[in-house]
Amino acid sequence: MVREIRENRSRFFKVKCPDCENEQMVFEKASTVVNCVVCGKELATPTGGKANLKAEIVADVK
Repeated sequence: MVREIRENRSRFFKVKCPDCENEQMVFEKASTVVNCVVCGKELATPTGGKANLKAEIVADVK
């Protein structure tokens, strides 16, 4: 039971790049800088816990 609870703590977000409007998936607790694959704009930066998202969240993928 404890294992089941621990597995579902983090999520993926579908975010939209503010420059080129490309949509891509970003992990909620990203440990590296996440750049847009189309234009290279920085979408998320690590903070030691949850990532600081710099893009609009379109959907929460569970």
